[in-house]
Amino acid sequence: MIRVSIPGWHTLELAHLVLDLNGTIALDGQVLPGVAERLAALSAELTVHLVTADTQGQAAQSAERLGLHLFRIVPGDEVGQKLSLVAQLGPAQTVAIGNGANDARMLAAAVLGIAVLGPEGLATAALQAAEVVTRRIEDALDLLLCPKRLVATLRR
Repeated sequence: MIRVSIPGWHTLELAHLVLDLNGTIALDGQVLPGVAERLAALSAELTVHLVTADTQGQAAQSAERLGLHLFRIVPGDEVGQKLSLVAQLGPAQTVAIGNGANDARMLAAAVLGIAVLGPEGLATAALQAAEVVTRRIEDALDLLLCPKRLVATLRR
């Protein structure tokens, strides 16, 4: 669990991390450099869930290689399926990271939503739903590895 008190906002007690695959931690189905090491470190503190429609057909291999729980969404109501996963895990204990329009409700539902402006871009819906926006997935994961950075960004 990651516990961090944000003055004027929340005390976060994070137990779960929900990650979008394509566009967030992977480009064209390939996990971006530096992500695996960070996720391995975070796995000691959080249960990490990889959520994807598997557009590139690499999800099972990526999840296995990274040691993550895979939640494959099926065509139709992708937004609702991602939101349902966060609801099942407990929004008050979940941080979600994504970049797509279909990630926006997941980001908004989680106690901490992080939008990533990565190589595939960032949907404005995800931008508006997130508490924090980062330039790269590595930066987003580093916020969780060094939670005092969250304090600096989110204190009110």
